[in-house]
Amino acid sequence: MANDFPRTMVGGVSLPRMIIGCNWISGFSHRSASGDAMIRSRHHAPESVADIFEVFLNNGVDAVLGLFGTDPNLRRAVDLAEERTGKKMIIIDEPVINVDDNAAARREAEKEIKKCRQNGATFCLPLHSCVEQMINKNTQTIDRLPDYLKMIRDEGMIPGLSAHMPEVIQYADLNEYDVETYIQIYNCMGFLMQVEIESVAKIIHAAKKPVLTIKPCAAGRTTPFVGLNFVYNTIREQDMVAIGCFNPGEAAEDIEFARAALERRLPNNSTRNSPLSTSVIKGAI
Repeated sequence: MANDFPRTMVGGVSLPRMIIGCNWISGFSHRSASGDAMIRSRHHAPESVADIFEVFLNNGVDAVLGLFGTDPNLRRAVDLAEERTGKKMIIIDEPVINVDDNAAARREAEKEIKKCRQNGATFCLPLHSCVEQMINKNTQTIDRLPDYLKMIRDEGMIPGLSAHMPEVIQYADLNEYDVETYIQIYNCMGFLMQVEIESVAKIIHAAKKPVLTIKPCAAGRTTPFVGLNFVYNTIREQDMVAIGCFNPGEAAEDIEFARAALERRLPNNSTRNSPLSTSVIKGAI
């Protein structure tokens, strides 16, 4: 059916293999200050965000990854999109928590994790910048991580880890930490990846849990056709791809690019505009 999208199981929850990313909604362009400002100017209220979420929901992509504690428009946009479509959205929240090793910091972290539950999150994945502060490469451990994972479980959410460092996946598996999924940067440009693309591909394939890959288009440095074909054809069937977009039209295009990549066919999207559409540009005579 047109409104179905291939799915996988994560921690006992069915998730689409395409996840809505929110950098191009919350103002993180990874390009320039003017790019960030352009995003914030367009998405200064929840209505424009809900327009994007509505397209995804109507195509079976019913999960969103974002910093709900940082961008209050996200939760309101989820509510609007659910009202418009009659469909439920699965929230994957990335809280920014204080991981200092003292009682006051732990109380602060627990408060932020509670906010995730209050925002309706099913999954709680502390942001990479927090998790990576606890990495100990010498012992191959993530110190004090079980404390925060227990806080997440105690709030009734499913724990995972956000990672830019690929060691996060390796150490979590090695120590059998209580996590159900990982976020990992993965794209054909090597953008923001800390080691070679081939090494990260091996880490993803060796992971004990499903991996949610992010930045497939390297923040606009490659096209969705190239980026999504690369990622979907080099990850496993249980893994996912999060992609951000700027408007509903881009959402529809990205969904079709992703479907085509998974089905190993050419996408049925309109070609880009050109001042002279020759047969080469059209792809046919």
